[in-house]
Amino acid sequence: MSTSATQHRPTRAPAAVTERAHRLAHITPNWFASVMGTGIVANAAAGLPVQIPALRAFATGVWVVAVIMLVTVSSAFVGHWRRHRANARGYATHPGMSQFYGAPPMALLTVGVGTLLLGRGLIGVPAAVLIAFALWIAGTVLGLATSLWIPYRMITRDAGSAQALPSWLMPVVPPMVSASSGALLLPYVPSGQWRMSMLLACYALFGLSLIVGMLTITMVYSRLLHQGAPTAAAAPTVWISLGIVGQSITAANLLGGVAGLAIAEPFATGLRVFGLIFGVAMGGFGVLFFALAVALTAHAARRGMPFALTWWSFTFPIGTCVTGASTLGHTSGSTAILVLAVGLYLVLLGAWGTVAARTIRGLATGRLLERA
Repeated sequence: MSTSATQHRPTRAPAAVTERAHRLAHITPNWFASVMGTGIVANAAAGLPVQIPALRAFATGVWVVAVIMLVTVSSAFVGHWRRHRANARGYATHPGMSQFYGAPPMALLTVGVGTLLLGRGLIGVPAAVLIAFALWIAGTVLGLATSLWIPYRMITRDAGSAQALPSWLMPVVPPMVSASSGALLLPYVPSGQWRMSMLLACYALFGLSLIVGMLTITMVYSRLLHQGAPTAAAAPTVWISLGIVGQSITAANLLGGVAGLAIAEPFATGLRVFGLIFGVAMGGFGVLFFALAVALTAHAARRGMPFALTWWSFTFPIGTCVTGASTLGHTSGSTAILVLAVGLYLVLLGAWGTVAARTIRGLATGRLLERA
């Protein structure tokens, strides 16, 4: 009997290893969107005008889940590149999938913000600040790299090969996320030139992302008008356009709120006023695009919109609208905008719960681990 067991052991282990390796064959970068979508649920709750112990506990729990997801997805992604390099290179050069390389830096930045806002209650302020800074640096460097690499590759290899898609915004938004998260870190930067440099760098990141993002939204809007609605499967990606809207309002008001810590008057007040004016103006555009996204999603649902990882596009952009409304409401003192933030958060919870449940089901059946 022992001889038979010995003979069978060598065949079982390789089979198990092969099965685990197969599960990593199609871990594409858009898996990081699930980390972004979960992390923003926690971060948005931390900034709501209504704060109760139960909400804080819920947000902290969601942040812990986001941390676990970041570690898990990052490990799987590294394994994907190690074990399935041909697949990984294929996805990295694919005109559509390569756009989602903007998701990993945003996942790092989102979890970093949650660490600063919520994690400090569990691990202490010094550790939370250190981790948040590390994730901010990593996410910012990676985000700047993708915001240059993806357009460069499109210009030199894929010019004219595709029409403008909402996913083109994915490598554009990370610098804006860096700008808003950098504003939260500014009080922990040494005063003087270091703090001023941090503030100016964040505004530079804000400008980079805003200008390129609005140019891209213009192309996407033009495509929608000239060529009609996207396919039912791609319809959720229309919501990505709201990411630059909500995140820019968040960044402008967060930076304006801390500008006085790094720059003298009257510039500090001017930047705060800029955040208010910009937020109201961009918010008007956001209302239009939010309504359009709802209408296009309803149109796609009537045509049978299949579930895919693109559904995570419902979460992070709506989350940025929540943070944008919260920061703008605090800057302006508008009760109506603060109530809007709470309402949008309820919408976010509904979207996140639906998409998370469908994702868990897809993982359980193995369908989401098949070829992207």
